[in-house]
Amino acid sequence: MKLKGKIAVVTGAGQGIGRGIAESFADEGADVVINDLKADGRTDEVAKSIRNKGRRALVVAGNVAKRDDVEHLFDTAWSELGPVDILVNNAGIETIVPFTELTDQQWEDVTNTNLKSEWMCAQTFCKRLIAEGRKGSIINIGSIQAARVLPGRTHYAPSKLAVEALTRNISAEVGSHGIRVNCIHPGLIDTPMIRWVLESPEILPHVVAQISLGRPGQPSEIGSVAAFLASDEAAYVTGQALYVDGGWVGK
Repeated sequence: MKLKGKIAVVTGAGQGIGRGIAESFADEGADVVINDLKADGRTDEVAKSIRNKGRRALVVAGNVAKRDDVEHLFDTAWSELGPVDILVNNAGIETIVPFTELTDQQWEDVTNTNLKSEWMCAQTFCKRLIAEGRKGSIINIGSIQAARVLPGRTHYAPSKLAVEALTRNISAEVGSHGIRVNCIHPGLIDTPMIRWVLESPEILPHVVAQISLGRPGQPSEIGSVAAFLASDEAAYVTGQALYVDGGWVGK
């Protein structure tokens, strides 16, 4: 087990990629703190799944774009499960709005959730690790749209490309403390966020035709890569951005 004895915080873990990562971590031996906007049936299902794998699970609701909620998340994780070893910044939202119609609020909602939250969670986590002299790993979740232009995402795409720059810069500053920071850019992954694409007979074939492997990915396929990056097997990997997209960018 790659992550035996480790404790991980996964934001936005109530469904989709976040759930896939949380469950993959549990398969590899980690206890998992499940964060989402609210505790509900979805987060309960993820917690049950993790416990069925023989690992501990803790649900901590909160908006990670808000400083107080971030502090509460890590305070609770530390006090209930113990010192955290791994942070996965997965929480994110996407809206599709034509550039000339994009409002200030729409810009702020997306960039706050997709970028500001990753900065605040990483900063809070790193401060604790450094104060306690502990090593750790951070995995930031970006998007294929850091490299692919799709209409209506002039707020979403910059937030995800910025995650890559955030990753490199944080890694340079905390590497001497034994903290590694990497980024995963998922491609077309079978999640509720893009269900409208998967269910469209007009759109799906056009998108899949651009993917070398010819299919959407599964959340577990992001989870397995995240587990590797979080583990000691990736001990010399930091400041990197990896496209896990079935060959979409390269085609």
